[in-house]
Order: sequence, then structure tokens, then C-alpha cells
Amino acid sequence: MDKGRDSLDMKVVAEGIRLVTLQTLQQLGSGHVGGAMSIVETLAVLYGGMLRCDPQNPQWEERDRLVLSKGHAGPALYATLCLRGFFPKEMLLELNRGGGRLPSHCDMNKTPGVDMTTGSLGQGISTAIGLALGARLNRNGSTTYLILGDGECNEGQVWEGVMFAAHHKLANLVTFVDWNKQQLDGFAKDVLDMGDFGEKFASFGWHVQTIPGHDTNKIRDAVVEAKRVTDKPSAIILDTVKGYGCDFAEGVTANHHMAFTNEQMEKAMDNVARRLEALRAAAGEE
Repeated sequence: MDKGRDSLDMKVVAEGIRLVTLQTLQQLGSGHVGGAMSIVETLAVLYGGMLRCDPQNPQWEERDRLVLSKGHAGPALYATLCLRGFFPKEMLLELNRGGGRLPSHCDMNKTPGVDMTTGSLGQGISTAIGLALGARLNRNGSTTYLILGDGECNEGQVWEGVMFAAHHKLANLVTFVDWNKQQLDGFAKDVLDMGDFGEKFASFGWHVQTIPGHDTNKIRDAVVEAKRVTDKPSAIILDTVKGYGCDFAEGVTANHHMAFTNEQMEKAMDNVARRLEALRAAAGEE
């Protein structure tokens, strides 16, 4: 494997997801920009080859599953699924539209490729555990991936799930914590300081890695390591920036759900497109 080329390819996928996410949000003039941007690289690694799936057969029983517990970041997942071939790009126009197939929070009954309905924060870990347990009983070798928000981890249900998964040694459960340090009401440390996530998960008996959350190489390597663990669930703490890669959202306090002007969005998309073009050129793409 050409690791240099592989690294560039993943970065191309990530910026492609970021651009399509912003294009999807542009039509609305507002949306969940911050939390969508901070998980782009993770989605790029998973759907760029790590997560076993078949866009032509979304209900394939032996597929890996993704539970996006922070379901408000759905626009990034929708962009990813679209680029992966689960549905045509025209369907992105249905985001947040009444009767549409792309609701604000993910819905498995409406969107091809969405494995679990989410958005009631704290509940995703329970459904992910159920999927992981089912896969183990079926012995189909599938992995369940879970993405939690750091603010979401204020919920007690998360830690009940953490205990349960460790007790049952769910090695086929890989959990990402999007540690972007902000939540709806402000900075996470001011709303409810959770301390060191790595130490917390480790104290419950999980295998833990803390990595730069926008480094696709580090994310890929962490997933590979997690899948080698056979006696406990794995947590990957992603040190991220809320709004990462989007000019008007990155570094802004109130960037959970935000309004923006068309000019702001055009500038942000132009900068992402420039980065994408440079990455494609470096990777030797047309």
C-alpha cells in the first residue's frame, strides 16, 4: 500500500464531504454547522474504506453499522452517504424540508444508509450496544461504530452504556467521542466539566486512544488498533475544533446551530474548494 497516496486520498474524501455538507446547508441559510464540520474527517476514514457497507444493498445483514448519536450532525453524514452512492445528489435538496427524506436529525426509516434513528442525545449508545450485541450473537463479524458528542456525555445514560459495554466485553463496538469542547449552550467545561474523557473510559475498562481528530492518518490507525482489541470495547477520543474548516463557524462561540449570509457561505465553500483542488492535484487526480 502506498501510504502517502492513501493519506492524500482520505484528505480528498474529507474535503469533498466538507464541501458537499456546506452546499447542502447553503440552501437553508442556517443549520448545524459546527458539529457537522468537526466529524468530517472521521466520516471520511470510515466511509473511505474502513466501514464495511454496500450502497447498492443498504440493508445487507453483514454490514458494519454507524450510530451517529449526535444526530444533529446529520448534514455531514448525508453528504457522506451521497458521495458514497447511497442516494443521488438531488436528494440533498430535501434537507429539513417537510415530508423530505433528510430530516434535521437522522432517521433510519427515511434515509438510505442511515443505520439508526438518532438525535435524542444520550440514547445512541444504547442502540449501538444493541446492534453490537446482535452482531456478536449472529457471528457475522461486523463492527458497530458510535459517534458521541462531548456535550452529549453530560447524559447519565451514556455512562450506563459505558459500564454495560465493558461488562459484556463488546470488542466489536468502537466509540468516537467528538471532543470539540463546545455544546449548544457554550463551552463544555463551563456547562458541565467532564474532565479527561480518556481517563473516564479507561476507568470503566475500555481500550482508549486520544488522537488529533482532524488527522485522517491518526483516525485510520486508531480504528485499525481498536479492531485488534478482542476483550473490551474501544473509545477513540477525537481532539477536534467545532466548525473546523468553515471560515464563519470555526472559532465562533455560538456555532452549534447558526445562521449565515450567502456571502459567508460562498467564501467558506470557495476556500474548501481550493483546498480540495490542491489535494486532488497532489494526488494526481484529474
